[in-house]
Amino acid sequence: MTTMTEASVREFKMPDVGEGLTEAEILKWYVQPGDTVTDGQVVCEVETAKAAVELPIPYDGVVRELRFPEGTTVDVGTAIIAVDVSGGGAVETPAEQPKAEPEAEEPKPQARQPVLVGYGVATTSTKRRPRKAPEDTAVAAAQAVQAVQAELNGHGAPAVPAQPRPLAKPPVRKLAKDLGVDLTAITPSGPDGVITREDVHAAATPQAAEAAAPVVVQAPAAPAPAPVVVYDGARETRIPVKGVRKATAQAMIGSAFTAPHVTEFVTVDVTRTMKLVEELKQDKEFQGLRVNPLLLVAKALLVAIRRNPDINASWDEANQEIVLKHYVNLGIAAATPRGLIVPNIKDADAKTLPRLAESLGELVATAREGKTSPAAMQGGTVTITNVGVFGVDTGTPILNPGESAILAVGAIKLQPWVHKGKVKPRQVTTLALSFDHRLVDGELGSKVLADVAAILEQPKRLITWA
Repeated sequence: MTTMTEASVREFKMPDVGEGLTEAEILKWYVQPGDTVTDGQVVCEVETAKAAVELPIPYDGVVRELRFPEGTTVDVGTAIIAVDVSGGGAVETPAEQPKAEPEAEEPKPQARQPVLVGYGVATTSTKRRPRKAPEDTAVAAAQAVQAVQAELNGHGAPAVPAQPRPLAKPPVRKLAKDLGVDLTAITPSGPDGVITREDVHAAATPQAAEAAAPVVVQAPAAPAPAPVVVYDGARETRIPVKGVRKATAQAMIGSAFTAPHVTEFVTVDVTRTMKLVEELKQDKEFQGLRVNPLLLVAKALLVAIRRNPDINASWDEANQEIVLKHYVNLGIAAATPRGLIVPNIKDADAKTLPRLAESLGELVATAREGKTSPAAMQGGTVTITNVGVFGVDTGTPILNPGESAILAVGAIKLQPWVHKGKVKPRQVTTLALSFDHRLVDGELGSKVLADVAAILEQPKRLITWA
């Protein structure tokens, strides 16, 4: 008789591949039931709200079951694959053989936690304290209050059940107080029963929902039926919004309606910059590196930030503080098949021009392959978006959430330009700088944009100003 012992089966759960992410979509399985896997082997590719990530298995064995098909969105912590780690798949178990006395089990080596490709394995293990469900917290709080009341009443009078304190962050409590909203009357929609700002705003404007019923009853005529929306499946295609596209949409809405945007424009002659690009391509120090106008635009922006450091900041809403950053993590907006992502070059301000070119090339190549890690898209301070590659003159870019400024670079075109008192054909482009007006006033924003334009017009200022 052949059986598979359950003790030999290990379940690999969907890990948290990014800070605060709760789910991921399985894009592709690289193994099938019956395949042999080894420790560290990539078994599948998943897409989170930030990037596509390959998941390695943390032990050896034989694949027994794939719990979810490709295209399924799975919550973090849910088992996605079962692996038989007994070493031989099925185990022969004679039915008539008497059971031997159990021997003392030796301590089993702790299995490595799943890690992201390139992140290595932690040398120490960490444990998270399990969160209590909101219901458990409420029950525990009520029992504690009843116990105190019982002491005060001499254990004789019945205790009055107390209502648990609503879960909400300090800014949300202040908002509720300002709007005159009772937090205990709100049904929370946030994780773990936390009341959000949207919950408070919804509770503060209930008139529309309350007024809907009387209007229908008092109408002299029957309300007109709602129009039936018909979709032509042969001529229309519906694409579910999820993963990177969904995260981008939510982030842009939050940024556009939270940070007061101001955008300024400048048109600049970049003929000398284009000549310098061609010279650098022939330089031995830049052989094999990505050299293009975006590289010099990035360096010009970094120099402008060094001359005007107050623009490199963020707004702390909870503490009502401006946080000045003494480093520049330069974001580069990249269009990928999965949507727009903004990975950033860490400490870009400390890099030489050749090293900046190297980092820029690696960033673009990784983004095109869809292998950008979540860590590469966190902690950005300012961003560049190059809309000129699409032949667009310029635009009004929306800030990446948590950042103070974003520079849009338009198409570089040959145009008539007054140069040294004469009209000549020159390479010209338009720059647009959007910034958070809570952090950056018009003077500071104008100085930064003017500095970038001046450097691109006279690239030798990269040397004198840097």
